[in-house]
Amino acid sequence: MLLDSDTQLNRQSYYEASVRRPPPLPPLQGQVDADVLVVGAGFAGLSAALELAGRGYRVVVLEADRVCSGASGRNGGQAIVGYASGQQPFEDQLGPGLARQAWAMSLEAIDLMDQRIARYGIACDRVKGYLTVADSARKARALAAEAEALAHDYGFHSELVTGADVGRFIDSPRYCAAAFEATSGHLHPLKYGLGLASAARSLGVQMFEYSPVTSLKRGPLVEAATAQGSVRARFAVLAGNCTLAEYGATIAPEIAPRIMPVGTYIIATAPLGPALCARLIPNNAAVSDNNFVLDYFRFSADHRLLFGGRVSYSAATPRKLQQGMRQRMEAVFPALHGAAVEFVWGGFVDISMNRAPDFGRVSPNVYYLQGFSGHGVAATGLGGRLVAEAIAGQAERFDVFARLKHTPFPGGRWLRMPGLVLGMAYYRLRDLL
Repeated sequence: MLLDSDTQLNRQSYYEASVRRPPPLPPLQGQVDADVLVVGAGFAGLSAALELAGRGYRVVVLEADRVCSGASGRNGGQAIVGYASGQQPFEDQLGPGLARQAWAMSLEAIDLMDQRIARYGIACDRVKGYLTVADSARKARALAAEAEALAHDYGFHSELVTGADVGRFIDSPRYCAAAFEATSGHLHPLKYGLGLASAARSLGVQMFEYSPVTSLKRGPLVEAATAQGSVRARFAVLAGNCTLAEYGATIAPEIAPRIMPVGTYIIATAPLGPALCARLIPNNAAVSDNNFVLDYFRFSADHRLLFGGRVSYSAATPRKLQQGMRQRMEAVFPALHGAAVEFVWGGFVDISMNRAPDFGRVSPNVYYLQGFSGHGVAATGLGGRLVAEAIAGQAERFDVFARLKHTPFPGGRWLRMPGLVLGMAYYRLRDLL
């Protein structure tokens, strides 16, 4: 990633521009004792802290930057049932029974998110409705097969349409098939994350910003050091995701090679007006195509189109980013030709090799949550609940995920990214066929 450019893009996030953050929390100073240390104040870490505090644990959260400054506060805002990997890894490795349990937990993740929004009064522009679209006959067949499998094996039904009927859900010449379901949907991720942080602090969670962990000693008591302090705790939860990929050699070297930071980018138009938005996506659903290198988009509460895609697997910001994103947006919605683009931003999400979540333990009292693979708005909340259950002595549900086998990206620290770039070039070509 080009650091200067990336920093500029991040600071231009529509989400940051549309919230008023509370004053920064002070960095950790001195020694603090806790029952549980949580590293990372994104959705996963905040969810774990919230669940643990609700069970009576003394919780400390250390955040390297600010609350939800990473993927949790910059993502597409799409809260989706299921996992980025689909059900195949669960079926292949765990069998149909545990695969169905994993699917049921993904439905629980959506319910849990809505329960927290209601319980803590989090105003985050929550909308229900999700549309998967296909832009070729081959992709339409794949979409139909997936919808049929989910209905047959998991009892999850969507409305599948083709041809002219697609226009009932989206006014775009690009797509020949679509599947709509009303369980998933979208929200303002930064408003949601800040609401989780406020809720956690109201339950007594101690939270420190600008406090990156520089070392982690394992043992009966875990001790995490920062530049100006340390935390001792009986348990730790590592929820840094991409931060773990960057600093994992110090914190958790055994799991860092199993995730890869991938850049993804979003543009936001100027407000388009409610009539145009209602014409383009009549039910205001979140939308994603089913290509391997996909486009995803939705309307914000103030009627902007938030259009994402243009991933970077090389850690370099794509050249002519705004121009390229605009071209993709206008190919989907010709009616938006020439529409003003007011925000362009990007950042990293963490992916695992098989795109399934990677949960587990690096020692008996040190847990980790990573590998949400761009599908974590809801699943991170589930991960936080499951790790809290495991710390409290009920690990059966956590271990459904911990039993999944994950492999490191090939090539080691320095060669794995060029290898992934070549692999993704292959999948881009397949998307075009």
